Amino acid sequence: MTELTVLGDRPRGAVIAVRVLMLALVAALLFIDGTRAEELLWLALLLIAVAIATVAPPAHRIAHFGRAAEVLVVALAASGVDTGFLVYLPVPVVGTALASGMVVAGGYLAAAVALLVAGGAADGVLDERRHLAACLTWVVVAGVSAYQAGVLQRAFLARRTDETPQPYVEATRLLTQLRSVARQLPGATLDPGGLAEHLLDEVRAMVPSSRGAVLSGSGGGRLVVLAQAGVERLDWETALDTESSVADAWATQQPVVSGRSQARSVAPSRDISSMVVPLVAGVRTVGLIILESDTAGAYPPAILARVTGLTGAAALRLEAALLFDEVRSLATTEERQRLAREIHDGVAQELVMVGYGIDNAVAALPDAAAAEEELRILRAEVTRVITELRLSLFELRSEVDRYGGLTAAIADYARTVGASAGLRVHLSLDETTARLPAAVEAELLRIAQEAITNARKHAGAENLWVTCAVDPPFAQVEISDDGSGIGENRPDGRYGLAIMAERAERIRGRLEITPRVPNGTTVAVVLGTAPRAR
Repeated sequence: MTELTVLGDRPRGAVIAVRVLMLALVAALLFIDGTRAEELLWLALLLIAVAIATVAPPAHRIAHFGRAAEVLVVALAASGVDTGFLVYLPVPVVGTALASGMVVAGGYLAAAVALLVAGGAADGVLDERRHLAACLTWVVVAGVSAYQAGVLQRAFLARRTDETPQPYVEATRLLTQLRSVARQLPGATLDPGGLAEHLLDEVRAMVPSSRGAVLSGSGGGRLVVLAQAGVERLDWETALDTESSVADAWATQQPVVSGRSQARSVAPSRDISSMVVPLVAGVRTVGLIILESDTAGAYPPAILARVTGLTGAAALRLEAALLFDEVRSLATTEERQRLAREIHDGVAQELVMVGYGIDNAVAALPDAAAAEEELRILRAEVTRVITELRLSLFELRSEVDRYGGLTAAIADYARTVGASAGLRVHLSLDETTARLPAAVEAELLRIAQEAITNARKHAGAENLWVTCAVDPPFAQVEISDDGSGIGENRPDGRYGLAIMAERAERIRGRLEITPRVPNGTTVAVVLGTAPRAR
């Protein structure tokens, strides 16, 4: 604790003012009674001690040394020269109480009393009533002041502690507010993609454009495409470490108008106008609106001002949706990791021990053929369950890597499952450098995992075809097998299909389940409109 803690945002000025005032009072008392050279020397020494205690930070050892020097000078000067110096005694004692606590302040006060007694005895003034009265008065004043300062400090700290909620209390309060607000939101709810599409439609309705997009941050120095408009396949500039209007608008939080397209797939032309308008919520850039026209000079200041006028409310809505998405993703990831740990440390370990026990029983029954056969069947079943658990753990722990991308995560899962189930896996992966929002990538990965798991567990397939095409905001993930297909006698897979449908609906995608010719099933999830080939 320091003097700064108690005095709040005005500490240094108040400390200096008190010290200067009390020092001036000591000097005035000395000059009123007529000064001597010895008194001026002690006053100079006190001034040096005051300077040291004032300049250094209150909790620093130099400040402690300065306050100790103040006590020493005041006690020695008062015991042998003039008791007027005692007026200053409460200052270092109170300062010590605030900076180091009551115990150290009590030690300083006890040292002052000892010095006063020793100095008074040496000078033969202990029997003088005036000297004793002055010493006793200012020692009591210093002690009472230090005690009051300590009480005020403890009360202040207790109030600050009460006013500062614990992290989980604060989190509960904020999440409760978020739930209440989410229930009251009109129309578009908290879907970043839906909000981005609505904003883009709204802007294009009032401003001429040939194409456009809404981008948001994703970490890693890149942006993600939340929504886009235009019939051509567009490869928007999403990197923030390049010299582009996108990077400039993101960094400066100012709109940028250019005569060059912000999509790398658009051929350079003199008849292009582009406008990049940042979506700023408070002091944070949460997204960008890109509009382009195949006409030169299409975005004069008046049109730019009209678009900018929409960005304030749109930025707040988009930030709320992105924050909600992030909170939901964090909670889901943490829950999946928790379940994985519990399964690994609980059921999986116990099943392994059961398997070892069966192995020991088989070894102990070499002559009991029937019992041995039953135990071998049981051992095979335990092995199958352990394999299922391990694959479930792998599924729970699988995430889309920030740098690897969605297709890499799906391919890794398909290879692992195929190797464990004896499936031949055929991969066809096509992913641009642009990324989908993290929450969308996570949902697509879970849909692919469920489809692959169904093919492994229920279809009896020999081959698995995994096709991924990602060109944000478009994405298509297709899982096909050559197994028995989905029939009425397969109720075990219906729950998984319902889960996939719910996940697809959450990201505004389309889930398509069709028979594969000549046999098998194809599960596909499509997000957005397929881009036209370049």
